[in-house]
Amino acid sequence: MQSTDFSKGKVWQNIVAQAIPLILAQLVQLLYNVVDRIYIGHLPGADSMALTGIGLVFPLTTLIAAFTFLFGTGGTPLFSIARGAGQEERAGKILGNTFSLLLGTSFVLFLLCYVLRRPVLYLFGASDASYLYADAYLRIYLVGTSFTMLATGLNGFINAQGFPRIGMLTTLLGAVLNLVLDPVFIFGFHMGVGGAALATVLSQAVSCIWVLRFLTGKRALLPVRRKNLRIDGRLAGEIVALGMSGFIMQGTNCLVQVVCNATLKIYGGDLYVGVMTVINSAREILSLPVSGITNGAQPVLGYNYGAKEYDKVRQGIRFTTILGIIYTSLAWLIVILSPHLLLSVFTEDAAMIEAGVSALRLYFFGFFFMSFQFSGQSAFTALGYSRHAVFFSLLRKAVIVAPLTIFLPGLGLGVDGVFLAEPISNAIGGLACFVTMYFALYRKLKSEK
Repeated sequence: MQSTDFSKGKVWQNIVAQAIPLILAQLVQLLYNVVDRIYIGHLPGADSMALTGIGLVFPLTTLIAAFTFLFGTGGTPLFSIARGAGQEERAGKILGNTFSLLLGTSFVLFLLCYVLRRPVLYLFGASDASYLYADAYLRIYLVGTSFTMLATGLNGFINAQGFPRIGMLTTLLGAVLNLVLDPVFIFGFHMGVGGAALATVLSQAVSCIWVLRFLTGKRALLPVRRKNLRIDGRLAGEIVALGMSGFIMQGTNCLVQVVCNATLKIYGGDLYVGVMTVINSAREILSLPVSGITNGAQPVLGYNYGAKEYDKVRQGIRFTTILGIIYTSLAWLIVILSPHLLLSVFTEDAAMIEAGVSALRLYFFGFFFMSFQFSGQSAFTALGYSRHAVFFSLLRKAVIVAPLTIFLPGLGLGVDGVFLAEPISNAIGGLACFVTMYFALYRKLKSEK
């Protein structure tokens, strides 16, 4: 596989070249989630309750994603390292163990979530009305747990063997199929929320078959072999240890979602749980470019750091930070000027749009602070300071957002307190992350030169 020398040429050009395909890939992945919400938000006669039901399911889908990250992002780099060292037998065992861990965990998660879905959904803030929609979606979605975890968790092994186009097609295939099947099942067969879940399950099943067909076929350099499926405790420990940072980050997302939904149910009712679902969707869309830019910068920063081209590392950090601030400031301006337009993409419900306008503006207040968080964490990750990246992710979500979501509404702010928790955490957490990165890395790079 051809390697790219990121120390040649202009740093910003290398970052943009890496960022564009990443943004496109993330955009395709985003279609899986956002398209469902758009169609569901326009269900005739469902008002805001259908979106509220989907919002209640988010924590459980995030939990499934957390375990997928635990094994997928833990196994893939170990696999690459083993291949690079010429240890093909070890690499094959890593692939086989990751497959078994994903498959076994998917069965356990399916059983637990399916059996406990009613009490769990009520714990997450469901009412009798919203539970009907949440349960209609969840009981079908959970059937595809194994498809989801295997397709996502094993796809990185295709890229790691030097087939990035096939890996990209895995995501593209599922997303396009989901886009086509959603209106067929939701409106054509009048299945409503359940139709959206069925479209997702079938799309993930096709993606899963695509991945497994490649990894068990002749084109794979190191295919999945039966002899490697037996779990090795020591190897499984290495996979889990390396994937723990991704697991923790997804786990804190799950925690924040649960706290937000439960608190909004108390202070605002089902309507505001639906509003939060729409706001989260808008945030995912608006955050995608800056996320792609900073993720695209990581291999460029890491390569130049390894080559001791410290000036180029500093240039890269400056470029991503400045570009991130400019973009997030423009995104904030769009929210201020066009909140009705953003909300109408996901719902036609007048009450939800009316309640969502002020909530959207509060939630995105000072959105440019997010660029500091992205830039700081990206630099920490690229230069091998993974513990710092995990710490500041935990600081913003578990230490700042979750407690503020609980306490601010009780101070008389009501639902506004829930939406204010996000900009406060962005400012405190984002600046803390960036300032620490500046003194611990950026200035240090200058002195080392």
